[in-house]
Amino acid sequence: MIELADIERARQALGDAIYLSPCARTQSLSEETGCDVFLKLENLQMTGSFKERGARNRLLSLDAAQRARGVIAASAGNHAQGVAYHARDLGIESTIVMPRSTPLNKVMATRRFGGEVVLHGESYDAAAAEARRIADARDLVTIPAFDDDLVIAGQGTLGLELLDQVEGLDAVVVPVGGGGLIGGVAVALKERNPAIQVFGVEAAAIAAMRSAVDAGAVTTLPAARTIADGIAVRAVSERTRALCARYVDDVVTVDEEELARAVLVLIEREKSVAEGAGAAALAGLLQGKLPVAGKRVALLVSGGNIDVNLLARIIDRGLRRSGRSVRVEVALPDVPGALARLLEVIATEGANVLSVQHDRIGARAGVDVTSVELVLETRGFDHIEQLHAGLRSAGYALEP
Repeated sequence: MIELADIERARQALGDAIYLSPCARTQSLSEETGCDVFLKLENLQMTGSFKERGARNRLLSLDAAQRARGVIAASAGNHAQGVAYHARDLGIESTIVMPRSTPLNKVMATRRFGGEVVLHGESYDAAAAEARRIADARDLVTIPAFDDDLVIAGQGTLGLELLDQVEGLDAVVVPVGGGGLIGGVAVALKERNPAIQVFGVEAAAIAAMRSAVDAGAVTTLPAARTIADGIAVRAVSERTRALCARYVDDVVTVDEEELARAVLVLIEREKSVAEGAGAAALAGLLQGKLPVAGKRVALLVSGGNIDVNLLARIIDRGLRRSGRSVRVEVALPDVPGALARLLEVIATEGANVLSVQHDRIGARAGVDVTSVELVLETRGFDHIEQLHAGLRSAGYALEP
């Protein structure tokens, strides 16, 4: 089990090769949650995530012969980029095995940072098995994503930074996948100040650490999809489970809607882009799942490598759920000017048209009717009710 001294040595070894990410107080989230909230923005690292801390610390431990052999890692994306970027910086060739389902942006970034990417399997576990096979066949040095003391110590440098950046820190909330990040951070914090609470947040769809802590042993969960792909790990390691059992106060879970909302809140209020895993800590806080009312709390925004297509869907869904956009379907007579009259009513009610789609073939009322579906920008649920009332008053029947 790693000790505080291991993390302090890692911090010295990493030096200025790792960006000292800011940890700023957020007035908006502090007011909403009743806490004094600080955001540790690891999404601003060169590779967009905290993972490069552990990757570089492990790479620095290799001797000349090991560096000449080259390294290999299995990753769903962020560890891949950290290994590729720092291996190139240290003059080491890297091979990265990633699941086929890995978002394209993470695959492209890994290649851009100099890694040879191999896509294999549909899960992290399948990719990890292939990485072991290739490592044996090509005599490569494996850089684990979380089950390694040097990797964990590298991630733990985040905890030392938090102690320097936030005076009077009461609690830290950490996204949890394999457990390397929370394990390292918890050791750094608790060994310096045992009164600081450490909470983990996992995706409910695949909560491997929560399962392991409850069982008192490592368990393997079925594969599952989640927008928090960076923490979608079926099984933690005994090393990280033991660290959590000793140092972590609690691990809670959040569902997909809660993760999506947290991503959107970070964009709108904090002007910061986070991936699903990176927003997990905030999701746990926003849902009131943590006993931190009135406390000074730091949230780790662990990564920002979100696929832009997924981000677009999250934004669209968030707008609809908050009443800032609405879909309206209306049956119109298929005659000239019918659509113009409908749009005039919508304009009078102050809604903005985002898209219009006609459907003549599928119209349910008859061959002389067109079904028109509109997506409208609105100002909240009261405005939507006003819009619906205005359309009905003008004689339009809204289709379900």
